[in-house]
Amino acid sequence: MSKSQETFNKKEKQKKKLKQRQEKEEKMEDRKTNAKKGKSLEEMMAYVDENGNISATPPDPKKKRIFKLEDMQISVPKHDPADDGEVIRNGVITFFNQDKGFGFIKDLQTQESIFVHINQLSEPVKENDKVTFEVENGPKGLNAVNAKKTS
Repeated sequence: MSKSQETFNKKEKQKKKLKQRQEKEEKMEDRKTNAKKGKSLEEMMAYVDENGNISATPPDPKKKRIFKLEDMQISVPKHDPADDGEVIRNGVITFFNQDKGFGFIKDLQTQESIFVHINQLSEPVKENDKVTFEVENGPKGLNAVNAKKTS
């Protein structure tokens, strides 16, 4: 008599798989019967109150403000170089390397540190010298040009 090909473990695995498949089918049917079709439009609506917070209730129409269309500015105004204030600035050289030919000027008005190259100096300078200069935008930030030593 030969042994059966199906061992106890094989039978148990088949039972387990069958049970899992049945549970999965039951869950699917449960989901189908209890499924709720999306929310209504009113439930999905969100409102922004006067403080900029999102709320579920519509804003109070009494607090509504009316704006003129002409008063609204949507785009960013173009940069006007005349608005920059003084063209010639005053500052103190905080660092200057004679060997490499560059340094930094601290603007007395804005307290910004501005790069200066030796080619932009009208005369030799050293640290803690007071200078007058003009500012222009360079590839890495502000650069001082036409720097002159003041007494």
